Order: sequence, then C-alpha cells, then structure tokens
Amino acid sequence: MAELTHFDAEGHAHMVDVSEKDVTARVALAEGKVLMRPETLALITEGRAKKGDVLGVARLAGIMGAKRTADLIPLCHPLPITRVALELTPDAALPGVRITATVRTTGQTGVEMEALTAVSIAALTVYDMLKAAEKSMEITDIRLLMKDGGKSGRYEAGAEPAE
Repeated sequence: MAELTHFDAEGHAHMVDVSEKDVTARVALAEGKVLMRPETLALITEGRAKKGDVLGVARLAGIMGAKRTADLIPLCHPLPITRVALELTPDAALPGVRITATVRTTGQTGVEMEALTAVSIAALTVYDMLKAAEKSMEITDIRLLMKDGGKSGRYEAGAEPAE
C-alpha cells in the first residue's frame, strides 16, 4: 500500500510539495447518480421543474465546483484547470440522473478531486432544485472512473493494477 502523502513524519497534515514534479497533461473522469421517483424525473424530462432548467443549472454548478475545489478541500492545490465538461443524463431505468465530469489541466498534480467535486456539486444542485418535489432522492455511486498523467500514470476503475 502506498504511503499517505498528506501527513508529515510526525503525522501532521500538510500540503504536499509538488514543486519538483514534472508538468504533464492530466485528466480525470468521475461519475455519480441521483436516484429519484419516476414522477420526479418527469419534472426534468418534461421541463416542469418549478426552479427551471435543472440539468443546465446543475452543469454550471458542477463547473463552478471544479474550479473551487482548492477552496473546499483543505489540502488540494489550486490548479489552472483547462477544461471541465459535465454530462447529466436522465435515465428512466434508475430512475434518476447519471452525472459524469471530465476535468483537464497541464500541471504538477492531478485533477481527480476536481472531477469528483464537479460530480458532487452537480448532484447536490439536482437535489436542491427538486427537493420540494421529493426529499427522499439519493445521491449515490460517486467515484473516480479514470485518471491519467503524472508519475503514477493511468488508472481505470475495474482495470487490473499494473505490476
């Protein structure tokens, strides 16, 4: 198991020094779901949500969340994000909304936390915009699907680890 990098030799939390790391292209992809009753999902798909364009507002909130990750997660580095893309897809089979976020940068540390934050904030926004219709919605399965770049290389959820 890898050593935890956010603790010093005495066990105190600290921000990792990335100044000696190479600048490389980095990307991360995360996903999550908001589960809801079919009639709540219909408010989105039929454009009847009282607060307006649920998916459009949630997409913007996710982008804003990715850009503010270092303000929310204490030991994250502020990064020059070069791209944030969110897809919010209504899915009657859940029923609910599937959310994916892709974040890119060229820098000395990865954007996994930014992708996860984007999904989380988008999901919270979907909940906020629909909570008057259903308070029992569930935000689930938020996870990293893929990251690439940097010394540790590529990670894909479900793939066998490289030896």
